[in-house]
This record gives sequence, C-alpha cells and structure tokens, in this order.
Amino acid sequence: MKITKQQLYKRQTTLSEIGEKGQEKLLKTKVIIVGCGGLGSIAAVYLAASGIGNIHLIDFDMVDASNLHRQVFYKIEDVGKLKSKVLATHIETISPFVKVSFSTKAIAKRNVLKTIQKSDFVVDCTDSLPTKYLLNDACILQDKTLIYGSLYKFDGYISSFNAKNAKGAYGTNLRDAFPKISEEAIPNCSEIGTLNTIVGIIGLMQANEVLKLVTGIGQPLINQLLIYNSLENTQYKMKLKSSFTKEKIMELFKKETYYDAACEIQKEEWLISPKELRQKLAFGEATRDLHLISVIEDTEVKLPFAVRKKIPLSSLKVKQFKFITTDEYVIVCQQGISSYTATQQIKAVYPNLKIFSLKGGTSSY
Repeated sequence: MKITKQQLYKRQTTLSEIGEKGQEKLLKTKVIIVGCGGLGSIAAVYLAASGIGNIHLIDFDMVDASNLHRQVFYKIEDVGKLKSKVLATHIETISPFVKVSFSTKAIAKRNVLKTIQKSDFVVDCTDSLPTKYLLNDACILQDKTLIYGSLYKFDGYISSFNAKNAKGAYGTNLRDAFPKISEEAIPNCSEIGTLNTIVGIIGLMQANEVLKLVTGIGQPLINQLLIYNSLENTQYKMKLKSSFTKEKIMELFKKETYYDAACEIQKEEWLISPKELRQKLAFGEATRDLHLISVIEDTEVKLPFAVRKKIPLSSLKVKQFKFITTDEYVIVCQQGISSYTATQQIKAVYPNLKIFSLKGGTSSY
C-alpha cells in the first residue's frame, strides 16, 4: 500500500503551530541517536514517525532478554541481533519518507567529531558517563545541540544542551551542571535496575525536545536541567549558568581520554567463563581456596551461588582489602563490566594475584 506524506503526517500538519512549513523543516533535519536501548529506541521511533528526514543510529550492542521489558520495539526473536540494525529495519517499515542508517562502531574520542559533523542534533541515549561527556564536549566543538537524557532508578534527567537562543548565543551544557566526570563508579541500569515507564517517559521527552527545537514551538529545556520522578509524578527544573567556554572545552577535550570500561576489549586471561566457574564450584573449591566476591551496588540482589563478600564497586578500597596471595578470587557482577573494572583495580595493586572476572556476569551464568 502506497501512502503520501500528506496522509502520513496529516494529524501533525493540522496543528497550526506545525503546518506544512513545520513538517518540511522536520523532513530536512538530520539527527544522530547514540544508544539504541531504552531511551534510544523510544526516541528514534517517535522521531521517525514524526517525519525527521534523516536518522543515523549508533549502537554496538546486541538485544538481550533483560532489555525487553523497557526496550519495547524489540521482540523475543530479536535477542542476539544487533540493536541498531533491528531498530533501523523497524523504522523503515513505519516511515517510508525517512532515510535511516546505522553504525555498530562505538563512539570514541578518535571518531566522534567526524561522526557528528553533518548532523543537526545529537541525541544522547547512552548509559555511559564518559560517553555523555564525550558527546557534550564534541557537540560544543562542532556547534551542535545535544539532547541529553539519563536515568537513575525512578528518576529521569533531560536537557537541551548547547542550543542556540533567539539571539544566536549558545546555551549551557553538561559541564555547567556537573563540571567533572565522576571518578567513582556509578552503576547503570544493568547494575541497579530501572522502572520501564521512566525509560519511556524520558525517551519521549528527548524526542519532544528535538521537535520543539526544529519547528520553533514551545519552550525547549535550554539553560535548565529537568529532573522527573516517576513515583511522585514530580519534576524540578534546575537553572544552569554558563561557566565553560568553547576554548575551555577544547582544552579538556585534548586532555580527557573519556575511557569507558564497558567499551573495552577485556583480557581473556583475566576472565573466567560461567562453565569454568560451575566446574570449580561443583568440586567444592569455594569452600577453602576459592573466594567469590560480588561488586554489585545493590547488595540485596539474589545471586545464583553463595559469595564470601559483597562489596559495592563504589565502596571498593583495594589497598584496605586483605588478600591471601596463595588463594584464588573470582569477582562477579550482573553483566561482567563492574567485575572487570574491579579486577583491573586489584591487578594494578596485586599483579600476581590469581583473580578473575566472571565473563558476562551472573546474567550469563
């Protein structure tokens, strides 16, 4: 069945604030969405359905069964497939007038400036703190607007960073709200959990910011950070003041590594597979010489096996921890990311210690 643009966007162009002119602006807009998980899949589908003409999706991850409760545009049969590819295919079926492309290469300092160069807006749907700062700084250097979104349990955060006002001046950015990348381990949704509805709400708000900025309607979240709590249905707008110049951001960009353990290729010699761990536990090695340590932030999370200690990664003080050098240690978390970070930290102090990270975490056990 063939449909026309007039048919597809009729309910939207009927709005006097949008009209045919506003719809044409949407069709000429290029948006990059970084992260195709809970936020990204929601934002991408709604932006495509509203007629954003060019959408580029970036995500190197694959669909996991644990994603499905909040990433509602993926199906059970999509588990194990690339998120960006599956999402691009879905968009093609609902939005014939949208040009959609995808990339499975992780955003990094070496490629970010070139990647966002031809876009009008960058939508940050990642759950990586270093990547959020990388996108923020790169958008400032490239004079792009960043639609920021993040989650923590029942709370959501959203803002339109580095957006131009009516006088042509650029608004505040992420560093005006939080100047530095936190050195402490901050758990993501995989580690601490999240309610699926808050994911949908913030993803929709991000799409809404793009639509307002493109068409020039309403009041975008410029120079302010909106904090929404889904339990109380309350929201708070934190006003921001500009304190980071483009020159200062350039200095930071040159110095920062924007390192993210989740994007790192893990050393196989520091990993233990679920099968290997099962074999060790079956032979009773955990009773004496094998120490299992959980670094999951929520110490009440149920584990498939007993552990000696539960130490949240954010509380891990390696030099204060007493290790028995002749024994073996296995660090566990839910996805195998925090445990690998802990293993790195311990190896840096005790390079000869027999210590391993559970590959893929307890979700793969």
